[in-house]
Amino acid sequence: MRNVFKEIYEYRELLKTSVKKEIRGRYKNSFLGVIWSFLNPLLQIMVYAIVFPLILRNTQENYVIFLCCGLIPWTFFATGINRSAFTIIENGNIVKKVFFPREILPISVITSEAVNFMISTIIILAFVIFGGLGITKYIVFYPLILIVQYFLVLGISFIISSITVYLRDIQHFIGVLIQLLFYAAPVVYSPDVIPDNFKWILKLNPMTYIINAYRDVFYNQVKPDLIGLGEVFGISVLICVIGQFIFNKLQKGFAEQL
Repeated sequence: MRNVFKEIYEYRELLKTSVKKEIRGRYKNSFLGVIWSFLNPLLQIMVYAIVFPLILRNTQENYVIFLCCGLIPWTFFATGINRSAFTIIENGNIVKKVFFPREILPISVITSEAVNFMISTIIILAFVIFGGLGITKYIVFYPLILIVQYFLVLGISFIISSITVYLRDIQHFIGVLIQLLFYAAPVVYSPDVIPDNFKWILKLNPMTYIINAYRDVFYNQVKPDLIGLGEVFGISVLICVIGQFIFNKLQKGFAEQL
């Protein structure tokens, strides 16, 4: 693992360039460009804000703010995994011809998604401010929660991006799995509405703790559960270590598979 950090540091300029490329390429040839960072989540929020309160009779107070705190972090998680899954395959020509730490590719994708998430956080702040809740001192925990989520998504991306090179059919399972995890996390609903005998499902999903932490900071405006968040951070770091180990083992055959 130490060698990986050393190599990435040596190729830090390549990493910076790759991250910039991912950010710029996200909306390349798009008329609205970076504005889509706001429009995409806003459109999703609008759909759920109509469906749940009006059609499904959801009575959650300040539901739009509640929804923002769950949906925008979830988008970072889901989009990061989806985009990183094929980053090795999409950069196959470079992987086969040029030597560089292959880990840079998934790291670039997840870092660019983290930047996009931070931009999208402006939406949460706007709804919190104009919705009358305001911003409290607990916003200082936002960077901590973001770091925990970053390592979680990065660790999963190491595993997914390397396995996909060998098993292309995994793309069909990723979408289904993410959809299942979406409903197994309190993204659009409160954990309180789930019967006690099913709450164990939410507890198995690390995104539950991360989303609850964001909600504590912006919506409930209390200190997040630092113990639960610390446990998720430990799990995230472990996933990163295991993911990088798997990635390192599988990358030896990338050139042949591509």
